[in-house]
Amino acid sequence: METVLKIAQLLKTERSRALLVGGGVRDELLGQSPKDFDLEVYGLAPGELISRLSNAGFALDLVGKAFGVIKIKGAAIDVSLPRRENKLGRGHQGFEIFSDPSLTPSEAALRRDFTINAIAKDPLTGELLDFHGGLEDLKNRVLRPTSEKFMEDPLRVLRAMQFIARFDLRPHPRLIEYSRRMDREGLPRERICEEFRKLLVRGVNIKSGLDFLKETAWLRFFPELAAMVGTPQDPVWHPEGDVFEHTGYCLNEHARQRGGQERDDLVAGLAVLLHDAAKPMTTQCVEGRWRAPGHEAKAREPAGRFLRSLTDEEDLIKAVIPLVVNHMMPTQLFRAGAGDAAVRRLALRVGRLDLLARVVICDKRGRPPLAAGEIPEVEWLLQTADRLAVTDRKPRPLVLGRHLLALGLAPGPQVGRILREIFEAQLDGQVGTLEEGMAMARRLTGLRPPSEGATSGG
Repeated sequence: METVLKIAQLLKTERSRALLVGGGVRDELLGQSPKDFDLEVYGLAPGELISRLSNAGFALDLVGKAFGVIKIKGAAIDVSLPRRENKLGRGHQGFEIFSDPSLTPSEAALRRDFTINAIAKDPLTGELLDFHGGLEDLKNRVLRPTSEKFMEDPLRVLRAMQFIARFDLRPHPRLIEYSRRMDREGLPRERICEEFRKLLVRGVNIKSGLDFLKETAWLRFFPELAAMVGTPQDPVWHPEGDVFEHTGYCLNEHARQRGGQERDDLVAGLAVLLHDAAKPMTTQCVEGRWRAPGHEAKAREPAGRFLRSLTDEEDLIKAVIPLVVNHMMPTQLFRAGAGDAAVRRLALRVGRLDLLARVVICDKRGRPPLAAGEIPEVEWLLQTADRLAVTDRKPRPLVLGRHLLALGLAPGPQVGRILREIFEAQLDGQVGTLEEGMAMARRLTGLRPPSEGATSGG
């Protein structure tokens, strides 16, 4: 904040001032510490702004110069000029943007998406400039569009989704009306993915964000989620309602279970979002009871479609899908009294049993008013995984190809076959050390090590 004050003082003249704007002001008003600062400068031409900052010794990144945005190197501060935007084409990027130092703070605030983001603050005096009722909306926990210009950018609907979830806000009727009148307009999937990331990684009432998509008919752009609406569940086990309602409550439990590691939280959140993605195609009424046999295994296809509509990051997709298709396994193994071998093999399929445990917890607790209480299968799974050292990693083969080559075995298909056989024995608990694995290799091949040290080096 000291650098912000220094810059604001530097740029203050009789005809110019620098104001804090955007999310940093909003976060401070919500009692949160801003992670970055946006200073909007009024009354200075672009050249004069750059000159003043450079002459004062600030290192500048002019990557956003064309739009009047200057980044201060070494600080999370953007300095910008007020901008005008003209909608010229479809989508999030269909705008002509140009800076206009002559704009007043009130005029500049009109381009902000929501009233809570249209509040400005003079960092030198602490004065708040609220031209559109943002302070009252914050007080009442309401998310309201600043103006009809909201409808020019379809990404704002998804921003509304994650804002509602992150700050536990209620959508204003005008926001719902505007959003219903808007189309996705070919939004790039990376921008859509980013809004879902914020929903899952930072949302506190994630269900309310999904409910907003439903209320505004934007679920139609996400058919795998839309299909959950109206898919019935057995009211004895799911008194909360249909699959969509259940998923929302599960995601609120996910918000409580998050561990603070963004990647892990994203993977687990996506798995929770999609864990019942196949119930719409598998649900049937059997003897008067709603059932969805095999829904977990069949979720691979719809979950994969949804994920690929957001990203081509295969590592992310490969981390999420196994959690989805195996989310019933901990309960099934626990009830069957399964042993260590089954847990090792589950870890091999899933990769992260700790994240699978989170998904199970969310599934069990996403059924209000039923209280899950203790979940014994999760406790058993995590205790067993910890003892076997597979809580957050797959089992790793003890014997590798180089070990077999050191025995004198020639490269070829036989090496792969023997390695698989030894690894199967390892998963079954019959091989627990490299020495035991090498002993099995010698039995299988009839070979002996050429020297005493040939099998060292684990």
